Amino acid sequence: MIFYDDNNLDVIEKDLRYLQLLSKEYPTISSASTEIINLQAILNLPKATEHFISDIHGEYESFTHMLRNASGVIKRKIDDVFGNSLSEDQKAALATVVYYPEKKLELIKEKETDLTDWYRVTLYQLIELCKNVSSKYTRSKVRKALPEDFSYIIDELLNEQEDRVDKQAYYNGIIKTIIDIDRAPEFIIAISNVIQRLVVDRLHIIGDIYDRGPGAEIIMDALMDHHSVDVQWGNHDMLWMGAASGCEACVANVLRISLRYANLKTVEDGYGINLLPLATFALEFYRDDPCRSFTPRTLDKKVNKNELQLLAKMHKAIAIMQFKIEGQIIKRHPEFKMDDRLLLDKIDSKKWEITVYGHTYKLNDTSFPTMDWNDPYKLTGREEEIIEKLTDSFVNSEKLQRHIKFLYGKGSMYLVYNSNLLYHGCIPLNKDGSLKEVKIGKISYSGKKLMDRYDRIARDAYFLKPDSAAKNYAMDMVWYMWCGEDSPMFGKTRMTTFERYFIDDEESHYEPKTYYYQYRDNEQVCRNILAEFNLNPDNSHIINGHIPVKTKEGESPIKANGKLLVIDGGFCKAYQPETGIAGYTLIYNSYGLLLTSHKPFSAIKNAVEQDKDIISSTIILEHAAKRKRVADTDIGKELKKQIADLEKLLIAYRKGLIKEYNNNDVE
Repeated sequence: MIFYDDNNLDVIEKDLRYLQLLSKEYPTISSASTEIINLQAILNLPKATEHFISDIHGEYESFTHMLRNASGVIKRKIDDVFGNSLSEDQKAALATVVYYPEKKLELIKEKETDLTDWYRVTLYQLIELCKNVSSKYTRSKVRKALPEDFSYIIDELLNEQEDRVDKQAYYNGIIKTIIDIDRAPEFIIAISNVIQRLVVDRLHIIGDIYDRGPGAEIIMDALMDHHSVDVQWGNHDMLWMGAASGCEACVANVLRISLRYANLKTVEDGYGINLLPLATFALEFYRDDPCRSFTPRTLDKKVNKNELQLLAKMHKAIAIMQFKIEGQIIKRHPEFKMDDRLLLDKIDSKKWEITVYGHTYKLNDTSFPTMDWNDPYKLTGREEEIIEKLTDSFVNSEKLQRHIKFLYGKGSMYLVYNSNLLYHGCIPLNKDGSLKEVKIGKISYSGKKLMDRYDRIARDAYFLKPDSAAKNYAMDMVWYMWCGEDSPMFGKTRMTTFERYFIDDEESHYEPKTYYYQYRDNEQVCRNILAEFNLNPDNSHIINGHIPVKTKEGESPIKANGKLLVIDGGFCKAYQPETGIAGYTLIYNSYGLLLTSHKPFSAIKNAVEQDKDIISSTIILEHAAKRKRVADTDIGKELKKQIADLEKLLIAYRKGLIKEYNNNDVE
């Protein structure tokens, strides 16, 4: 309680208008006092668990499993609750029930001879587990997480009265009745979902939901259903955000990447984008072209020869359009300083050579049927027609627009949360490690202000009036964020897409990283970045994704003496041969930070049928000497402000500055 003297009453009088509004919600001394007690109690609860995932790249099965098992948190809870009373196989089976209750129940009904006994045992186990995971929350918060059909029953079972004489009989009676009236399956599903809901309070996605993998739209649906999530945009997310805004360069890039990985499921089935015009165009202009450099990377997908040839032709057709459209953007914006990426006009169409960065290379492909060598960046009439139709499909896809609006609503360039700084890629730095000044328009920005400016531009690209000059500029900037040197999402000096297709010499494919990647293992530079975002460098961390950690080469995800953590470990199957693992995830609970590396996930089918979990290894990064409480979090800071306001309201009531309201008062 704060005690006010007569001078401090001036503060209350200044806030009187706000306090009068607050009194509508807490109309009496009793109600305000009760709320203070409630909030103080919440401050003393253990800090809720946060879950960090990065660079999902459409791998929806791995992501779904990681979300359901909370990167091993549920398995650890099962170990805590049951210890040696259950065998490892029994604990694995129980974990699978929690992860996939509907699917597991279907199998159990086919295999179990004594279904009633299985229901009874499983219900007891799930209730004990649910008690454990709900113990760090208020009863009110747990109630809000309960499904309507079973909220009363679950609440009773979770909060049974220890001093009741008939406690066990009462408890057993509820379980028996649930089974007798054939509601056990629904109850198991309900309480499993509650456990999943409570075991992680906040989910952080550190960028790159989209591209490469087959199910980005499935991931987006799951995120939209999640109770508490935020997203720090990655460069691949920004590409889709630009495409949904109507940026033709982003549309071309999205389709080129989808075709590169033979992954049209998200585009066609997920979002209903009609690719028939592109296929027709590709067959007309590239019919006799083998398009060898454009043969898709199928990974483990089975694609027949004819389909592969069509995809290669479509791939080349959209890539050529992309290079032309990007050239137009670069010419419109000399301030982007990307003239070195104007390559089409550097092609010698007689020798079929190109000079790039002082080196001359032979082209491996000489078929350019839509190119006007006098104006190589000009789209043909047919190309303009195709790209307009494709862009219209992106802009008018209801499901895509719904997902992108969610990304804008829950997303940002960066997030400061509970003493952690989250962003996908990097902060532009100078050669000496200081914050780089980047000129946008007539104003230079660096550090936090630069990130804020990019965030505003990304929103302008989507929300401003179509065809306005400001929106068109913002859409060009969104493309720049995808591949520009001073983009905090890209972090390289150039993107050598053209070279990878048309030049065999891998020397030309090299994409130098920016200075950030020279300094991200430098503790002082990381401390300076944290300070720039108003964080205490002594107890704060930077959490990044974007660049896969090459674990099999001995690289560590822990940088700068633990000040910076990289959690892109290769969710995407295309990266796994390079990284040697299938992703890092991070858990931040009341005891500290846990970094988990994961082996490749086979399939949800195997998880359900064989109780196969992802094989994971966990490193304790930090272990708090004193368990963190809600009071130590950002939510705690807000609760303390609310308590201070309520204490002022109490003083206002007691000093007669505000009148208590009771039911006898007449307004």
